[in-house]
Amino acid sequence: MKETTPLRVGIIGCGKIAQVRHIPEYLGNGHAEVAGYFDFNMERAKGLAEKFGGKAYGSAEELLADSGIGAVSICVANHAHAELTIKALRAGKHVLCEKPMAVTLAECTEMAEEAEKAGKLLMIGQNQRFAKAHVKAKQLVEEGAIGNVITFKTNFGHGGPETWSIDPGAGSWFFDKKKAAMGAMADLGIHKTDLIQYLLGSRIVETTAKVVTLDKKDASGSLIGVDDNAICIYQMENGVVGTMAASWTYYGEEDNSTILYGTEGIMKIYDNPEFSITVIGKDGSRVLYDIDKIQTNDSQTKSGIIDEFVAAALEGRKSAVDGSDVLHAMRAVFASLESSEKGVTIKISGGAA
Repeated sequence: MKETTPLRVGIIGCGKIAQVRHIPEYLGNGHAEVAGYFDFNMERAKGLAEKFGGKAYGSAEELLADSGIGAVSICVANHAHAELTIKALRAGKHVLCEKPMAVTLAECTEMAEEAEKAGKLLMIGQNQRFAKAHVKAKQLVEEGAIGNVITFKTNFGHGGPETWSIDPGAGSWFFDKKKAAMGAMADLGIHKTDLIQYLLGSRIVETTAKVVTLDKKDASGSLIGVDDNAICIYQMENGVVGTMAASWTYYGEEDNSTILYGTEGIMKIYDNPEFSITVIGKDGSRVLYDIDKIQTNDSQTKSGIIDEFVAAALEGRKSAVDGSDVLHAMRAVFASLESSEKGVTIKISGGAA
């Protein structure tokens, strides 16, 4: 790394994702220091400052005005991602923003443009690209382990965010359309949308989707105002076609699997609890890879996101999940919402992000 001075980081939004992922991973990084905290719940910010060191700020603006802080993690509700990211970039900070990038395509585009203008890092928390089995699977695909990929199915589902949120239960902000804007599609679907582009080295150019609310209830007993299930048929630029399913109604067991079907065999990723990758040849032969276990809400492991963010910031380079790259995955998300609303297939434009 070019710099030996630790990257001094501010945390904006001190909820669950900050507490179980960002703060512990910064503290364990060795090249970063958590210097500041802001949360609308001031006592929460003060509690973290007392526990881990650093200062609790009275506002996000006050934190961003501190010239001693070089980077921030944006860990607030979805609707505030764009506003705070843009303020941070204009204040000269590197930014790691949680997913989904923002709640409109215009906001996502503005965030990427502001990062370019500021000459600062904008990284989005698409941690599935860093899961060791996904990195290995991409390598195996590129080496032709299953020939040419023809189709795929990729799933991400669990019982819902109400047990995960810092304020658990049916009143969770995840269910509030004003704060979350989108549901399972943006919470989980964006991960698999981004992942399939990464694994196949090809962008999604067309989507046919059903984005619906089937079961989740809010505190009043009514169906929540955001989607709890999304099922999309994606066509890739290279001709591959497959399905992506995101769900908050997989009660009993999480599914975070991806299966690729190729001309010479099948690759199953995080489909078997014992082996992270299974490659099945045309002749029925099996090659098993015991690499790691996928993260779940109940079993948090090091994501790789924080280490990459700190390294990219200190080395003065773009990250592996730069905002301009994630922009195309967000185009596919918004196109899927449009497809579901209109009941038609949507072609995705945008060219190079």
